[in-house]
Amino acid sequence: MEVDCIPFKETGYFSKLICDYLDQKKELKPFYGNFPDIKNFKAQIAEKEANFPEAQRPILVDALKTQYENFEVSEATSDHIASLRKKNTFTVVTGHQLNLFTGPLYFLYKIISTINLTKQLKEAYPKYNFVPVYWMATEDHDFDEINYFNFKGKKVQWNREASGAVGKLRTDGLEAIFDTLSHELGNSFNANQLKELFEKAYIYHSNLTDATRFLTNVLFGDHGLVIVDGDDITLKKLMAPYAEKDIFENTPFQKVSESIEALKEVSSDYTIQVNPREINYFYLMDGIRERIVEKDGSYEVNNTEIQFSKSQLQEELQNHPERFSPNVIARPLYQEVILPNLCYIGGGGELAYWLELKSYFEAMEIPFPMLLLRNSALVLTEKQARKVEKLDLTVSDLFLKQNSFINKKIREISNIDIDFSKQKKYLEEQFESLYKLAEETDQTFVGAVKAQEIKQKKGLDTLEKRLLQAQKRKLKDHVIRMTDLQNELFPNQSLQERQLNFSELYLEFGDELVPFLMNHLNPMAKGFSVLKIE
Repeated sequence: MEVDCIPFKETGYFSKLICDYLDQKKELKPFYGNFPDIKNFKAQIAEKEANFPEAQRPILVDALKTQYENFEVSEATSDHIASLRKKNTFTVVTGHQLNLFTGPLYFLYKIISTINLTKQLKEAYPKYNFVPVYWMATEDHDFDEINYFNFKGKKVQWNREASGAVGKLRTDGLEAIFDTLSHELGNSFNANQLKELFEKAYIYHSNLTDATRFLTNVLFGDHGLVIVDGDDITLKKLMAPYAEKDIFENTPFQKVSESIEALKEVSSDYTIQVNPREINYFYLMDGIRERIVEKDGSYEVNNTEIQFSKSQLQEELQNHPERFSPNVIARPLYQEVILPNLCYIGGGGELAYWLELKSYFEAMEIPFPMLLLRNSALVLTEKQARKVEKLDLTVSDLFLKQNSFINKKIREISNIDIDFSKQKKYLEEQFESLYKLAEETDQTFVGAVKAQEIKQKKGLDTLEKRLLQAQKRKLKDHVIRMTDLQNELFPNQSLQERQLNFSELYLEFGDELVPFLMNHLNPMAKGFSVLKIE
């Protein structure tokens, strides 16, 4: 097994905001707390220990035990749940939507990053306990984002009408998906294992929440993963005071809006990931998840006839907190309120919106967690690794956009020099003397000299491109093999982890897949992992 690591910045797949955060750019310091480093967890532990109410721990444990009542629980997970009663136990959290059959491959990387970090923390701080947590996004209502997965270039999609929180969706109709997948998988031992896993998760369970819990528990239960469903009345009672400040005082809207403007001042190149609403809660019931909006002192539920006065909505929040569902701005706070959490692990897009939230957390007097970019990986089979070597490629070459990838390699392997940089530099030197001559004789000639310089450079650019195209035709076979390999590893010219489903790798590695990834992904690696299997 060979492991390479490429700096995230050099892959070309991460935003300027995330790259600046990883570089600890000083202008970004106001937007996060402790930077994720093992030694910095000492301060994070002390802050959370001092601010997390002990009275909430038994409430959390009882809620989790109820959520797991109808599931087989591993000894490791059971021990972790029980340990949450203790003041010296803390969590590391990742979250994800309820994508069909886990969705993209990086679902595994998120959870593996979380489990591995808790192991490293236990080694560094042995007197504390650290529990890996997967927060299921059961209340999301974007069904179109989760109703499919890719398998060998094909989209396996669950087509049905859907409304409200996806976790409550019944799994009726997934028999057709099971039949389609079974046909595509074949009949190898690993294929049959996958079929059994899909069937037990989605055919034997009646809703998407239970199916996802079962599936994730099979994959990671032995590693002590604790799965949390935030759509829980007991836990939402703890959320209610913070929801009230959001709905009636608009605190998050004010604070997050200020943070967004401050981020824009740091760099106009930063992409703002999410924008706050005046009210960051949905109303949730009977297949409905719609925004709560304030109009002239009364409160309405979008796209319904449901209305409340202020006092009625306050009463509704106190009596039925389960009907209030946090959006992408409010959900992180809810998570940190109910969990003794130290660190959130997510992708670049997630960390980008977390960086908008620190002042909001401060206003709510909730400790802000560390933010760690999850592991990213490119997995090469032995056959693919041999192709890379045979084609004399470097791993970093593969991350280039395809046109740049081809041009770079054609220049390297060509028997003629197709880089006209020297000629362009020589041309610039010649025109410098012409500029001096024009200035000494007649200033009006400077424009004519400039126009001629542009024309000459353009001519060289055109000639360079034509020679490059000619070499591409001459080396057509080499170009085809290169691009075929890149297309295998970067489907749709996107990262493998965003396109492949874990089932494609499971077909090859079977039950060894998760342990293999666990052994080779280091959450503190600070780079994009390339795993070459020998």
